[in-house]
Amino acid sequence: MKILSAAQMREVDRLTTEQFGIPGLMLMEAAAERTVEAIENKFGTMTSRSVLVVSGRGNNGGDGAAIARLLHARGATVKLLLIGRIADARGETLSNLESLKALASNEESGPVLVEIQTADQFRIEAASQLYDVVVDAMFGTGLTRPASGIFEEAIDCLNQLRDETAVVAVDVPSGAPSDSADLIGPAVRAHLTVTFTAPKLANVLPPASDCSGELIVAPIGSPDELIESSGSALTLVDGPTVRAWLDGSRRSPHANKGTVGKVLVIAGSRGKTGAACLTGEAALRAGCGLVTVATAKSSQPVLAFRLIPECMTEALEETPEGAVAREAVDRALALAAERDVLAMGPGLGSSEESTRGFVRAVVESRRRPMVLDADALNALAPWAADLHGSSELPLILTPHPMEMARLGGKQIEEVIKNRVEIARSFATEHSVILVLKGSRTVIAAPDGEVYVNPTGNAGMATGGTGDVLTGIVAGLLAQKPDDPIGATISAVYLHGLAGDIAASRIGTRAMIASDISAHLGDAFIEVGGNEERLVR
Repeated sequence: MKILSAAQMREVDRLTTEQFGIPGLMLMEAAAERTVEAIENKFGTMTSRSVLVVSGRGNNGGDGAAIARLLHARGATVKLLLIGRIADARGETLSNLESLKALASNEESGPVLVEIQTADQFRIEAASQLYDVVVDAMFGTGLTRPASGIFEEAIDCLNQLRDETAVVAVDVPSGAPSDSADLIGPAVRAHLTVTFTAPKLANVLPPASDCSGELIVAPIGSPDELIESSGSALTLVDGPTVRAWLDGSRRSPHANKGTVGKVLVIAGSRGKTGAACLTGEAALRAGCGLVTVATAKSSQPVLAFRLIPECMTEALEETPEGAVAREAVDRALALAAERDVLAMGPGLGSSEESTRGFVRAVVESRRRPMVLDADALNALAPWAADLHGSSELPLILTPHPMEMARLGGKQIEEVIKNRVEIARSFATEHSVILVLKGSRTVIAAPDGEVYVNPTGNAGMATGGTGDVLTGIVAGLLAQKPDDPIGATISAVYLHGLAGDIAASRIGTRAMIASDISAHLGDAFIEVGGNEERLVR
């Protein structure tokens, strides 16, 4: 699903009203309904529960007033603290605040609405009782400077309440700038955020996304065609997208091992055969039919002993130090010519000039799609200006931030701070698919589209997880080589999901990279359903 900026979101709302006749008040009501539904789905029925809604005077505050009214109708005891005066509100927000005020005046047990003028008044009102749920509706997508004054105090107060009270943010946690992954000041740390129509950058990229908690993207009536034509070049990967790719790449009932993809992995060196094992097994677990792992000659017996028996091995000429040598190029290219995809890099070693020459020569002479990781990337750093991928011979690069810094000649701090733009710039300039790993991993396509992956967890911060990802990318690409970006997006999503499943069963602390491969089948089934269990 598309990730929209604040300006793009405003334009979608405007066109929804002007072209499709859906008034703003109806959009606001739908936003409130979806938020209340999400609250009850997450925390249970609100009947006889106590709820505090904190609103500002903008559109987000109008959502808050409508949410307060709907929660009251469902039997909750509701107090709304409006930071400011009703008289200063405008449009749909004013309408919803006046409706709530009328409700508060006409019912003895109606909602309570308090206009807040000072920070002390806010703290007194917020601390007057215990609440089951607090709804943050102070700021929406328009915030561009740090929250200050009463709003800063309110944010601090809500964050103090979160240890004992469920905190729900409306659209974007107050204090977080919609269009940035960086926090510019204090921000509400929500347990649940309900964002409308499409996710915003602050919802999906850390550190700002850490404030969102669980994210629900709620449709409120804007047509999909407006979202797709918004001009956004940023997409959040989701399960239905990956399922569609799996459906399009599923093997036929009459498949054999030669028709579902063949992968050559060039990896490993003396003392680093584990990386080659992880990559080879992951490629097979991803569903391709045949995997061959080629490594330095002296490492082949070790690799053959350690590797799962379903993988084949090949020996390549080596340096005196036990790394693949420049003289192995012709043999490596001959092996690759018999396969659909070549993956290269994990554990290969890149300190020797001979090995670096081997990597460069293979990449420059390639005749198959390639996945490059780890030492293959280091051997190519800094990236040559004349080295490009193409639609016929795609290059997929999977660097972590330090490797990306070396490839692009940048500081690692710059890479971490500007991950989306650095990935996009590199991918478009060199016509490659670039997977910039991390929390959250981003995938940049040659056409400038960037995809943000939502799966994965801190348990995956352990050696070898990148090697597993390389194998999964290669394995999926071998099954559908005409769709390299789809294969890459699906591989990253399933890799993270397998890690999430592993963490749910053994915890994040004990996780190791091979646990991801071990749970990859569960990830396929969770996304693809029963069709992944049995070919019919």
